[in-house]
Amino acid sequence: MKLDAKSTIETGKAILGIELGSTRIKAVLIDRENRPIAQGSHTWENQLVDGLWTYSIESIWSGLQDCYADLRSNVKKLYDGIEIESLAAIGVSAMMHGYMPFNEKEEILVPFRTWRNTNTGRAAAELSELFVYNIPLRWSISHLYQAILNNETHVKDIKFLTTLAGYVHWQITGEKVLGIGDASGMLPIDPATNNYSAEMVEKFDNLIAPKEYNWKLEDILPKVLSAGENAGVLTPEGSRKLDVSGHLKAGIPVCPPEGDAGTGMVATNAVKQRTGNVSAGTSSFSMIVLEKELSKPYEMIDMVTTPDGSLVAMVHCNNCTSDLNAWVNLFKEYQELLGIPVNMDEIYSKLYNIALTGDTDCGGLLSYNYISGEPVTGLAEGRPLFIRSANDKFSLANFMRTHLYASVGVLKIGNDILFNDEKVKVDRITGHGGLFRTKGVGQRILAAAINSPISVMETAGEGGAWGIALLGSYLVNNEKKQSLADFLDENVFAGDAGIEVSPTPEDVAGFNAYIESYKAGLPIEEAAVRFK
Repeated sequence: MKLDAKSTIETGKAILGIELGSTRIKAVLIDRENRPIAQGSHTWENQLVDGLWTYSIESIWSGLQDCYADLRSNVKKLYDGIEIESLAAIGVSAMMHGYMPFNEKEEILVPFRTWRNTNTGRAAAELSELFVYNIPLRWSISHLYQAILNNETHVKDIKFLTTLAGYVHWQITGEKVLGIGDASGMLPIDPATNNYSAEMVEKFDNLIAPKEYNWKLEDILPKVLSAGENAGVLTPEGSRKLDVSGHLKAGIPVCPPEGDAGTGMVATNAVKQRTGNVSAGTSSFSMIVLEKELSKPYEMIDMVTTPDGSLVAMVHCNNCTSDLNAWVNLFKEYQELLGIPVNMDEIYSKLYNIALTGDTDCGGLLSYNYISGEPVTGLAEGRPLFIRSANDKFSLANFMRTHLYASVGVLKIGNDILFNDEKVKVDRITGHGGLFRTKGVGQRILAAAINSPISVMETAGEGGAWGIALLGSYLVNNEKKQSLADFLDENVFAGDAGIEVSPTPEDVAGFNAYIESYKAGLPIEEAAVRFK
């Protein structure tokens, strides 16, 4: 394996995937069998500038360069000092949405406004009404229209508007393009044309016509590409921007840039219709690939697409495991107080597994894990709360179970609309993220929450950088001209659907009882927000 990997890198057959996440930039090299053979990373953090969350252009490039340098070091360490000279393909992915407007001199007009900003409430509400389509706060079109509503002077100078992945791709290839999944977080996509909705583009242009800008919406948006389409090659300037050592050669094909939601779908083999995935860590979201459009728009469901253009219903929750982790840390402190050596994996395993012995309805206990606000339940701010009455069954098992339930409670509320109201059918849902690290427990809780079998694969931990590397592989190694779903099934996952856990009727009934109490108790959470 090591010799094969070394030869793959030396002959320029390896593929590079880079993903710029919220806290880490990660690079993964894969071989022709789509297995990871080297990796690099760089840790970074967003900054609050003038009340808005951002990453500076300087931090984007210094972070990318440091990540690539770390990858080079990893390759040298693993494979006898060899250098990366060429590659078969490159892919760039990043956190979706946000706002990066540029003028004709290719200068950014305002600091990058990330998906995390929530200053776009009025714009999102007005556009949702205009389009008869749910437009989330974080989408690029919301940011653009809010800037217009605010009479920001830079808007008249916009020549190009893109996302973070689109920006990096443009800078290393010269191409103003975007993968369809990431593009669907800028403006709604028409599944019939695999392009921005012409109807909504026209409505938007008419809406802002009184401003008399010298641009139309389609003039400033990136061209939409589906997975496998030509998106340009690495330019000499682009190679120097990535690899400051100067070893990486230009001319390498680069696949369409994608968002982190799209790469998560690829990394969990969830791009086929009737499949889905759930990411559950600091925040959580579910992505269900639909067979047809929903009957109507829902404020708590975002409509995006897979990297090859299938419609996806996304439920995005701001909170997941942070409050649960805080309670686990309390038990860690208690263990330290007793002088017992601490093994965090063991603490998580013991506490998670004891939860499975608790009452299926948590014995009446309730938890709200709202470190921040939760749009799905209509809260702009959050307060973590644990609630019980004198007659509830207050045991360690029920205590841990209610915190596990709370971590996916909001996700359940959104998915209940899809499965109960819209009668969406799903054959397989794959879970990935920190909630599933303790074997079997998070799976069983999520299976009960959404009343569906949940699979977890070993490879799901490879993440989005691996996902975008796979899209690079699809671009250059798809000799059979397969669909993306077939390519992943046959060439990457080879029938491996992971380990599946099905819900039990008792767990489902218990979670349903819990969520009714949870919804009834939301006024307590609202009062807590008002109080402090």
